[in-house]
Amino acid sequence: MNIVNKLTVRHLKKNKRRTLITIIGVIISVAMITAVATLGVSFLDFMKRQTIASSGEWHVQYKDITKKQLESIAADETTSKLVIANELGYSPLENSENRNKPYLFIQEYNEQGYNQFPIEVSEGRLPKTANEVIISDEIIQDAKVDYKIGDKITLEIGQRLVPGAESPLKQNDPLQQDEEIGKETLQIEKTETFTIVGMMKRPILEPTWSPGYTVINYTNSTLLTQHDLLDAFVVMNKVDGSLYNKVEKIKKENKIDKVEYNDALLRYYGVTENDNLRTTLFSLATIIMVVIIIGSVALIYNAFAISVSERARHLGMLSSVGATKKQKRNSVFFEGILIGSISIPIGIIAGLGGIAATFWYINTYLKGALGDGAENLEVVVTTYSFLIACFVSILTIFISTYLPARKASKISAIEAIRQTQDIKLSGKTVKTSKLVRKIFGIEAEIGLKNVKRNKKRYRVTVFSLIISIVLYLSVSFFTDSISKSAELSQDGINYDIQVSGSNMTIDELKPFSYLDDVTDASVQTRIQLNADIQEKFLPDLLKEMIEKENLPLDNGKYEYYVNLYGLDEANFQEYAESIGTDAASFTDTDKTKAIVIDKISYQDFNTGKFIETNSIDTKLGEKIDVVLKNYETEEHVLLPELKIGALTDQVPFGVISSRLGGLDIIVPQKTMDKLISGNEQVKQKVETYLFLNSSDPLTTQKEIEDATTSDVNIYNVYKQKQNEQQLILFLSVFTYGFIALISLISIANIFNTISTSISLRKREFAMLKSVGLTLKGFNKMIYYESIFYGVKALLFGLPISGVVMFLIYKSVQRTFEYGFQLPWLNILFVIAAIFIIVGSAMLYSIQKIKRENIIDGLIQENI
Repeated sequence: MNIVNKLTVRHLKKNKRRTLITIIGVIISVAMITAVATLGVSFLDFMKRQTIASSGEWHVQYKDITKKQLESIAADETTSKLVIANELGYSPLENSENRNKPYLFIQEYNEQGYNQFPIEVSEGRLPKTANEVIISDEIIQDAKVDYKIGDKITLEIGQRLVPGAESPLKQNDPLQQDEEIGKETLQIEKTETFTIVGMMKRPILEPTWSPGYTVINYTNSTLLTQHDLLDAFVVMNKVDGSLYNKVEKIKKENKIDKVEYNDALLRYYGVTENDNLRTTLFSLATIIMVVIIIGSVALIYNAFAISVSERARHLGMLSSVGATKKQKRNSVFFEGILIGSISIPIGIIAGLGGIAATFWYINTYLKGALGDGAENLEVVVTTYSFLIACFVSILTIFISTYLPARKASKISAIEAIRQTQDIKLSGKTVKTSKLVRKIFGIEAEIGLKNVKRNKKRYRVTVFSLIISIVLYLSVSFFTDSISKSAELSQDGINYDIQVSGSNMTIDELKPFSYLDDVTDASVQTRIQLNADIQEKFLPDLLKEMIEKENLPLDNGKYEYYVNLYGLDEANFQEYAESIGTDAASFTDTDKTKAIVIDKISYQDFNTGKFIETNSIDTKLGEKIDVVLKNYETEEHVLLPELKIGALTDQVPFGVISSRLGGLDIIVPQKTMDKLISGNEQVKQKVETYLFLNSSDPLTTQKEIEDATTSDVNIYNVYKQKQNEQQLILFLSVFTYGFIALISLISIANIFNTISTSISLRKREFAMLKSVGLTLKGFNKMIYYESIFYGVKALLFGLPISGVVMFLIYKSVQRTFEYGFQLPWLNILFVIAAIFIIVGSAMLYSIQKIKRENIIDGLIQENI
């Protein structure tokens, strides 16, 4: 180690507080970079595992293929694992006590299928031959059919058919029992005998509303004939953007008609057919990483810049005894290497430890909120994420030390000894407006002159504040955008169970609301109507669609489809309060008032975009004429006009918003009864639904099935909703955790810069006290300095933040379309926080030096 480096080490040891602050600043920055990289990788891993647990591990499904096509797919170099799957069909389940599940559904898999799909054996084993099956526990527990391992069962297997349907019904289709629509029948095609070799838990892939209990049979390629049609699920040996081209090539070469991709899983590999989505993800990642690096550089740069200012005389003395520019520059780089070698390992460990602690806490919440089926969050560190964290950290420290190192190399001996390199005074430099003294007093004028006198130190402090503002607002807007995008991409399902039935009434459905496990319930009626809306009330996006698709307008009006919902008194009261309107005003009037949902979100399947827009541009008091249209008989029934009593973007519990060109209107049930009274044709079109949230959805479903004697349709969408909640929950944790981390770094940055700046001004403060500045006047001067710093930082920080937020918004717009809106609450928080933090930092620093002796302050040297 040369003499200059030895002196650098001695300086770091002597100034322990400054060295410790610098090390802590670098640790925080490295921990943030590590945490972000680890969080991203861990999030993708979590969502992959959760998706595989829910729908199996496969990337591509080739549908309705022959044995020859299967062999070609199996031989392709892109195929890693191949699952043969075939739906044999349905068989009547004799003596079943569950009339909503009267069938057995026989599904065939090869041995690989047992590994790739979520099949959990509870007793016995999986089938190994074509005449063996494993059955669901639910057949015994729910249907009360006494099957045992070893039993031989003879099944008549066929397809479920409905009059007029083009293809047989599948497991996702509920039992069709409505005589008016068309009751389903089972067309028997063959009879098979099987031996039961095991029991399994109800497969996750079996929808709760499906009419058949799952039975799994064994198959393989040798058992197939050339005439059999089956499905092949493929795990690709390499998952990247070329996957789609490779699959299309296989499809074309083998003349395969139908191919489906496991988009739910592929998206977490960063692979998607939607190029806009890929561009959006990379754009967002680039913007936020640039913001993080700039923030980290600013934090660390300030520490090294202040360190160089403190060492100015020390470096000048080295120059006076022959130290070259290169040696002085290298001494700063050496300081950076020393601090980095300590801070980077600690920062990486701290980042990983922080993520691990966060995940440990969240996992307990995940189990409670989402049930035992939820996967655990696990800290995943890949080679790439580790190297990225190290590289970005090293790059950040290098950039942070480069400018201070250049500055150090230029310090001359005379300037350093006189300590004039930072302060260049002239009358014009410190000139202030007379209004400052007249309005705020001489203390404010002195404070402003102090700010102007040392512009470099002032700029460093303001720059630090600006970076903190930009960091906080950019990251909070980024996380809000991610959460908003995630919400738009979901189906909007806000309930666990939907119950309906042919001709079922409110009185028949209402008792299910009081079942033990039910936490929320809403009985509502719905009728589908039409309304001609004047062109002036159409939103811009709808006008563009009408013009683009050349849709006709009838006398300057566009025909909307309307979903009119009637809510019972309690639910309407609760809903009205949630949107800030008076429920009584909708029932205490002769006029028929309604709540209109004027904002909708949906996915445009032509562009792949997720869109949030206005459904209608109208105002309170306007009237809507709704009509029931029968397009077959061309008969129209005009209902009483509806007056808009409230506009909102919130949908009631159980309602899913319409698409563009549709309108959702909410009225009390009394109003609905009034609208349809006296017209049997309208009454026949009214549908009645019950929506439930339950702490135990499967038990609630079973209780409803056991309690009703009439035909009832139950859609238990709890699992689907649970998957959506997991994504939103994880993003919420990411949002609040990220914002908390950024806030911590910003506060540390401000405190570090200001406290050091204050400690370097001991001589200046001692001089002011020596000429008669009182303690009260001194504190007043500091208050005004804080205000000057805050105002200047906000003048630059807010516009820069606005530009960054707009760039983030434009990146998101490639896939998610919604209006740009500034986060006003966050902006107000930043404005208040800047003045509070700056004032607190300055007062904290002043408390440490205000009791110092004036003489000691005047002779203070920054070494």
